[in-house]
Amino acid sequence: MNRKTLLGTLFATSLAAALPALAQVSAADANKLKGELTPFGAEKAASKDGSIPAWSGGYTKAIPGDKPGGRRGDPFKDEKPLYSITAKNMDQYADKLSDGVKALFKKYPDTYRIDVYKTHRTAAAPQWVYDNTLKNATNARFENGVPVGIHGGIPFPIPKSGEEVMWNHILRWNGESLRYLGNWYVISADGKATLVSDTENDQQFPYYYKEQNAEQFEKTDRSYWLVRITNIGPPIKVGEALLARETIDFSKLGTWVYMIGQRRVRKLPNACCDTPTPAASGVMSFDEIDTWTGRLDRFDWKIVGKKEMLIPYNNNKFMQPKTDAEVITRHHYNPDHMRWENHRVWVVEASLKKGQRHQAARSRYYCDEDTWICVLGDRWDANGQLWKTLWTQVFVAPDLPGVAIGSFGFNDLQANNAFMGVLVNSKSSQVAVTPRRPDSYFSPDALAGDGVR
Repeated sequence: MNRKTLLGTLFATSLAAALPALAQVSAADANKLKGELTPFGAEKAASKDGSIPAWSGGYTKAIPGDKPGGRRGDPFKDEKPLYSITAKNMDQYADKLSDGVKALFKKYPDTYRIDVYKTHRTAAAPQWVYDNTLKNATNARFENGVPVGIHGGIPFPIPKSGEEVMWNHILRWNGESLRYLGNWYVISADGKATLVSDTENDQQFPYYYKEQNAEQFEKTDRSYWLVRITNIGPPIKVGEALLARETIDFSKLGTWVYMIGQRRVRKLPNACCDTPTPAASGVMSFDEIDTWTGRLDRFDWKIVGKKEMLIPYNNNKFMQPKTDAEVITRHHYNPDHMRWENHRVWVVEASLKKGQRHQAARSRYYCDEDTWICVLGDRWDANGQLWKTLWTQVFVAPDLPGVAIGSFGFNDLQANNAFMGVLVNSKSSQVAVTPRRPDSYFSPDALAGDGVR
């Protein structure tokens, strides 16, 4: 390499290293979070027709029927649907329906239905989370494909790329610590629902530890999500456990399982992407949990646009029946207990990068502007055929305060089966805001120490 080429290469390398340090948005744009935008970056104003109201701070008052650490009440239990959509009239609303939802109408015309209710913009968070989001807006940047300079708030409240929208979903506001009790079901093509897991699920979110700042968070292993799942049923699976430490740098992800037959903890070699997750008995891939939980680097991400869509929302209604059987039908969730509303969403498409491998060659995600939760997703296979449609129901949790993820699942439109995870209906405690556990609780040693077989 001659001197001129060498100097040019060094200059280009230095420039590339410097570029990620630039702020994502200007201070002037960030100040919109104090005015025309909500503190999380959504449009504060109502929609033109008024069907989406203006955001006025979210829902933070106690819900009648809520029991701390127990069952959840429904703040909108007395409301009636504004209208219903069936296979017969779906064409009238086609522009507000995802491809997957339209496919479900066609596949199950006699049973699938959407009841649309009044829209409530319930998203909320503590002021310190809003303050951190404002800081992130100008400090967040990418270094080697990994976001840095962020902590304790939405990382990219004014996103410029599809990748940034998906990071907002990944680092959504969840509080600091939650405990879920829930059942996981597979629904076979003949309509039979089989319980595959009955779990205790502890989740912790170090990214949202209030006492830290971005600089202190950078000095940790940058885990943003700690998960420990223990099976308490069915009998054949009692004692099985899974531990995951999800990190912002995906290369440092650690996932372990406790094998009851071997009485040993083993680290999973490839706990990401389209690898089947043991938590769902292998029927759901790791990156389908909560619509999306995966590595972003296998895909090219593109913002398709922002639009009004009918999405599942404020679904405390789904948590009210006392048995799982009431919310499961032969091929999908029971539409009698699902609430849909009209909201603005970011539409993001993922296309598999050249040289990468994944069962889904293309995907599309619909991410709520108020919470950044991707509540719906569709996946296409390598032949361009619509393969799976994913859903996540969210509920109002004033004790957080905020909107949190409850149950989730998918329909395989080709195999005609379905999956429903974390059904809390039969539980006396559903989704509880809990005190933080020590970091050591989310370690392989702790998993081994608590093994029961």
